[in-house]
Order: sequence, then C-alpha cells, then structure tokens
Amino acid sequence: MRTADAFNNKKAFISFITCGDPNLETTEEILLTMEKGGVDLIELGIPFSDPTAEGPVIQGANIRALSAGVTTDKIFDMVRRVRPKLSIPLVFMTYANVVFSYGIERFVKTSAEVGMSGIILPDVPFEEKEEFAAVCEQYGIDFISLIAPTSDDRISTIAKDAKGFIYCVSSLGVTGMRSSITTDIGAIVKKVRENTDVPVAVGFGISTPEQAADISKKADGIIIGSAIVKIIAEHGEDSVPYVYDFVKSVKDAMVNT
Repeated sequence: MRTADAFNNKKAFISFITCGDPNLETTEEILLTMEKGGVDLIELGIPFSDPTAEGPVIQGANIRALSAGVTTDKIFDMVRRVRPKLSIPLVFMTYANVVFSYGIERFVKTSAEVGMSGIILPDVPFEEKEEFAAVCEQYGIDFISLIAPTSDDRISTIAKDAKGFIYCVSSLGVTGMRSSITTDIGAIVKKVRENTDVPVAVGFGISTPEQAADISKKADGIIIGSAIVKIIAEHGEDSVPYVYDFVKSVKDAMVNT
C-alpha cells in the first residue's frame, strides 16, 4: 500500500496519534476507529524524549507514553497486530535520533516488513535527508518531505524530489491548535504544483471541522494531530468514541464542502 493511495480521487484526511498514550491497546482501538470515522491515512508518532517540533499537547503524550514503557519494538509489534485489520496507509512520524539509535536500515526494513508506507522525520533538513531517503527507497518506503512557509526558494527543489505526499507546514513554530491559519496556503500549493503532481497535505494548527473544510479546498489533504491527542489526554482509555465522533465530524465537513 502506498501513501499516495490516501489521495485517490478525494481530499485526504490524515490524522496523527502518539503510540502508547495512554497504552498500546488503546492506540490499536483508536487506529481502527479512526479509519471507521473516515480517516484516509494515519501518522503513528513514535515517542521521543525531546520532540522539538511538538507543542505542549503532543509533548505531554510523548512523556506519558515513555513513562508507560513504550519502545520502538513494542510499537512495531502493535503495528504487526493491527495492520491486517486496516485498509488505509500508515506512516511513522518520529525523530532522527529514534531511527539512528535503532539503526537506520534495521528501522526502515522492519517498517516495510510490518506494512508501513512512509516515514516523516521533522528534524531532518531536506539537505541532510539522503542517508535516510536512500534506505527508504531501497525498501519501498516513502520518505515524506516537509515544506514550511519559510522554505521560499527551496519549495521547487523539495517538490521535485518528493515522494508519497508533501507535508506542508501551515504555521511557524511547533505543532498545536490555532484559532486561525494566516499563511497563504494557496500560494505554497501553487508553487508546489508547478514542480510536481505529488499531493500536498497541510498540517500544524488545524483543529476544527471548519478549518479542515476550508484548507482542504486549497490543498489535496489536511493533517490533524494535536486536537486528537488532546481528546485522548482528556479521556484516556475511554477516548475511543470521542475520537470517532471528532474525526467523523471533520470528514463530514470536508465531504460536504
């Protein structure tokens, strides 16, 4: 399964979850309920002790998951169990240190074996991605590129080399919910379009069905993380129905736009 499958003839709804918050059994249930609610691709966050791109909501989830004893190997085992029950692509989102410490080739090879479709490493600059991207290509895993409002002249270079989809960061700073998104998403997408037909999904700051519907008019997909992680933080092991209601409301808003 390829990451691009999430975009087949539709605007993609991509969700994010921190694996192991509050525990891996609940993570498994949430993955299944998110697909049922209309999510087209899920980013699985592997917790890290210093998640530099994350705001307080996802940082908190990282701390809870690590405190509960979650490891990369336990996450791989969870994916092995749940992957056959899901029909949508899964990608890992984590940090270079996590992959380095596991061993780049071992991490990518195991990701491919358990059925992952892609990897996102937000702390790896485009210019330094080759040691990861080359191994990903070898094992058929998409190394997802990020474009930020500050990418400017580099947008065309990044776009030409992109695989799977392009993660367009809508706001400067860390992840988190924002009342409004002021970046000119349309202009960034237009520049990407001039260089590639790889889909563009917008994340960082989208937290309501209305924002999702609005941004999805300008891009090929939207990404929501902190709003979902916040629901899980509030309800813990009882969060499954609340996550379902939220993702369904987002998908409904996107479909009915």
